[in-house]
Amino acid sequence: MSESEKTSFEFTYSAKEQAEIKKIRDKYIAPKEPKNKMEQLKKLDEGVTKKPTIVALVVGIIGTLILGFGMSLVMTDLAVSFGGFIKAYSMFIGIFCGVIGIVLAGLAHPLYNRILKKEKEKIAPEIIRLTDELMK
Repeated sequence: MSESEKTSFEFTYSAKEQAEIKKIRDKYIAPKEPKNKMEQLKKLDEGVTKKPTIVALVVGIIGTLILGFGMSLVMTDLAVSFGGFIKAYSMFIGIFCGVIGIVLAGLAHPLYNRILKKEKEKIAPEIIRLTDELMK
């Protein structure tokens, strides 16, 4: 036996193992471009609504939490645990927080519409180009 034969080792995997190896390997390879124009069109259309949905949800949830905190200050003895300034003016601070929360929660939908409109304007030329190619 030669020196290279002593240090090398060869092993072949079964077809099932080869498929599993390929599947794992594909996860770490850079994503490919969509295979056809229809997939690309669906991906672009789906991407238009993601950003406005996330922003509107975050703003709405934050507004709701602020509103809930304000309601807690007004309707419960939560201010007692804070003490000092908050305890003395809990009614006013609670009403102020409630109004701010209502405004934020109310702005979520108009904010969604505004961001959606901007995203549509930004992506519209590419969508039109792809739809024109697909409809021919």
